[in-house]
Amino acid sequence: MRGNRHRHGRPGAAAAGVPPDGGVHGGVVPEGGGAHGHHDGPGHAHGVAADADARYLTVALVLIASFLVGEVVAATLSGSLALFADAGHMLTDVVALAGSVWAARLAARPAAGIWTFGLKRAEILSAAGNGVTLAVIAVVITIEAIRRLVTPPGVDGAVVLGVALVGAAVNVAATAVLARANRTSLNVTGAFAHIVTDLYAFAGTALAGVIIVVAGWTRADAVASLLVAALMAHAAWGLVRDAGRILLEAAPDDVALDQVRAHIAGVEHVLGVHDLHAWTVTSNLPTLSAHVVVEDHCFASGHAPQILDALQACLGEHFDVEHSTFQLEPASHVAHEHGQHA
Repeated sequence: MRGNRHRHGRPGAAAAGVPPDGGVHGGVVPEGGGAHGHHDGPGHAHGVAADADARYLTVALVLIASFLVGEVVAATLSGSLALFADAGHMLTDVVALAGSVWAARLAARPAAGIWTFGLKRAEILSAAGNGVTLAVIAVVITIEAIRRLVTPPGVDGAVVLGVALVGAAVNVAATAVLARANRTSLNVTGAFAHIVTDLYAFAGTALAGVIIVVAGWTRADAVASLLVAALMAHAAWGLVRDAGRILLEAAPDDVALDQVRAHIAGVEHVLGVHDLHAWTVTSNLPTLSAHVVVEDHCFASGHAPQILDALQACLGEHFDVEHSTFQLEPASHVAHEHGQHA
């Protein structure tokens, strides 16, 4: 978010409850009242985006699941334990992608009943789950790679190379599909991280296969696995960190609360602001609420709706907030709010 402190006058063309840009729903809190003003930003097609993301995720899921079946067949025919182990890794990717598809479809559902924001945060739960599974896989691969460095098993380099090349091709296709999805969605980011790390894994495995075929150095497979595990751990940390911030309702990274507070306080007739909260419901859905103390005469003169318009016009102009709610209060009301905080 961005903002430069300055004084805001009331919008001269705004009537009570009618914003200048036609995009703000007016609402005022009379003395002792509890109604809230609410603002919906212009980009509100979350269901459409989530539906499209679900389609892209489904295509990627079909590609990876098909390769998994083929890898199991190859492992059975060749008797390769290494391929069976990699198939187990791919199975976790299939489960993660299936979870992402499910979460995207939940997020596309409209708000109803007790789910006043819909089920959009299912995407964040899925992203957190993807981060955890990536971390677990990274640990398992690291342990197995260290064991193979100490005691390298016999590896059929030609089989490893062939399967790795096919796996890389499938993951390139899946990556191309997911690149068309909404990459600002944490759910899509989590699924994308799984696919991209698989692509790196197959590239490393293919290189290791070449080294094994040419030089006979079987430890190359373990070295490549350690590098991929490091990439997985990095991606896992980013997903868990970002999902944790949203689930624990931290202010978005680009929200400067001191600047928001300064802009609100800069609106004409505003005496103060408290109970300022900013959080993220799900990816790309920042939300803000605040109690704003205004001069008492604004309620008697009917000027409160214009103040609400000015507040929300200011927020829409200077800050990227999808939902905003303001409670306007006279100065005398502050004494009745025993639970208030800054």
